[in-house]
Amino acid sequence: MNDWSPRTRAVAAGRPSGPGEPLNTPIVATSTYVAGGGFTYARESGTPTWVALEDAVGALEGGHATAFASGIGAIAAAFELFPIGAEVAVPTFSYSGTRGLLQHAEKQGRFKVRQLDPEDTPAWQAAADEVDVLWIESPTNPTLHLIDIAPLTGRRAKVVVDNTFATPLAQQPLALGADIVVHSATKLIGGHSDLLLGITIAADETLAQELRDARTRNGATPGALEAWLALRGLRTMPVRLAEQSKTAALLAERLSAHEAVTRVSYPGQGMMIAFELADAPAAERFIAGLELIVHATSLGGVESLVERRGMYALETHVPPGLIRFSVGLEDPEDLWRDLARALGQPSS
Repeated sequence: MNDWSPRTRAVAAGRPSGPGEPLNTPIVATSTYVAGGGFTYARESGTPTWVALEDAVGALEGGHATAFASGIGAIAAAFELFPIGAEVAVPTFSYSGTRGLLQHAEKQGRFKVRQLDPEDTPAWQAAADEVDVLWIESPTNPTLHLIDIAPLTGRRAKVVVDNTFATPLAQQPLALGADIVVHSATKLIGGHSDLLLGITIAADETLAQELRDARTRNGATPGALEAWLALRGLRTMPVRLAEQSKTAALLAERLSAHEAVTRVSYPGQGMMIAFELADAPAAERFIAGLELIVHATSLGGVESLVERRGMYALETHVPPGLIRFSVGLEDPEDLWRDLARALGQPSS
């Protein structure tokens, strides 16, 4: 398997093998097992459905995976690994759920939090030798800034990378020296906006066991159906992401040329675009004018979604006219016509 491409691993990893085995891992809907086998009680030992998903994601990321009930559950479990009083550096522009957890932990005296501009490379390099944990998003949510991971690893700080936007198809942080990777599998891994699930992947088996222990203690266990849906979504992620990325690159180029758009951030690959309009009212008018693209939170599904992230209490520092755009699988020209109409100019 080590010499298979990521696309092949996404299809084949975690699949049953042997004569008479099902081709695909079934939904194992049970909470408990007959004593004497490898599984005992689902909260503690998992289920074959979880294990298949963990094996597949672990094969893609190159580490030991643990599935959780949600992305924020996975993030919270990773935070549990660090001691009281630890200093955590996090990008100023990053997932609001992560920063909300850190704010709460800081109020309780559990962590010290250092917020860093994602574009301030010297500050990140200094923090790598000063703090206990670097919490990295690259690209960042929702601004799509990039942070160079490799120069920050192998130093004083433990490095945790939220790889939800990039996916292991574009970036494998463990290979760059990171200690833990987290995903909201709700997003691109599931890919159909129909489940909640999170995953951690640890480079070290000891760290992986600590994450599994945190899952057991807190009961942050995924459902069998959700794990099965995420595994099914993973099988098609490479082809979905390839098509979404092609469309996103096209739309980012056209948005950059549009007179109503003041700034476009697109990291060169992936299905996420961030673009800015003049102000919050302009962004709200744009969203109200859309017919095909849906105004909704979340991202990574087959349908295109937009959202003005500055509307949320934890993201008031985000530029008020910034639109986070999750590009789906619709026809690119249909998407462009919808965007151009809502921007107040006929599409060409």
